[in-house]
Amino acid sequence: MEKIYGVAGGDRRQAELVLLLRENGRKVCSCGLEEWGVASSPLEEVLAQEIVIFPLPLCKGSGELNLQGQDVTPEEAFRHLTPHQHIFGGQVSPAVLKAAKEQGLEITDYFRREEITILNAAATAEAALTVAQKESERMLLNTDCLVIGFGRIGKLLCQRLSGIGARVSAAARSATDRAWIQALGWQAMDTGHLSGKLGSFQTVFNTVPAPVLGPELLTQLRQDCLCVELSSVEGIDLAAARKLGLASVWARALPGRMVPRSAAKIIYDTIEQCLQEGGNLS
Repeated sequence: MEKIYGVAGGDRRQAELVLLLRENGRKVCSCGLEEWGVASSPLEEVLAQEIVIFPLPLCKGSGELNLQGQDVTPEEAFRHLTPHQHIFGGQVSPAVLKAAKEQGLEITDYFRREEITILNAAATAEAALTVAQKESERMLLNTDCLVIGFGRIGKLLCQRLSGIGARVSAAARSATDRAWIQALGWQAMDTGHLSGKLGSFQTVFNTVPAPVLGPELLTQLRQDCLCVELSSVEGIDLAAARKLGLASVWARALPGRMVPRSAAKIIYDTIEQCLQEGGNLS
């Protein structure tokens, strides 16, 4: 019997995922995606399918499932699932994983796969350039840009900025990361010692999910500097930036908002790989 995919909620990338599955000959029923023109089935029907795909992130900040127009807790949804199903979700918290395990369920967190985090970082870095150009209304060519943090997103963002002709500096706490920054031809800075070194930058991107630029450091930026926060946790004090008259934007979840088709393809490929591997993470 042909497998049917149940796609439960999320944002536009999940709507695009439904379209991709259908384009590739898969049967799909979904719910919570009506805003993007995807027909809705009852949640219970979606959760009854052999393959169930919850969104990225799986839960809202309130702890309920990321389903538009429905207030459903993960525990309530799990009552409709069985151990024989393939269950997927993104950014699944330890508490939710524990709740699932208590009901005999195993959820594969596709966002823990290295391939999806790398490609998601690439999508974020590319979209961040578009955000910066739109918000500043200027080219990044020949401008001084600072990237705070040298993880996946930071590395790829530096590469893309350099590729379009920006003058790139990158800040990292690790001496090893700072050595790599220099080896790649960019200006290296210590994240913990930025004071007195910020006056030339026209755009600052933060990728660090911890306080980095507070009011004191923000006063050292140029008045025409744009602050772009890419982390899900504010590393830049955006309220302080606005109070100082600095242009700022909290650019969270960029793949889902700006390149949803590409983001959906990343999720689609990852889930297909997981299914080929038997639903395991390794």
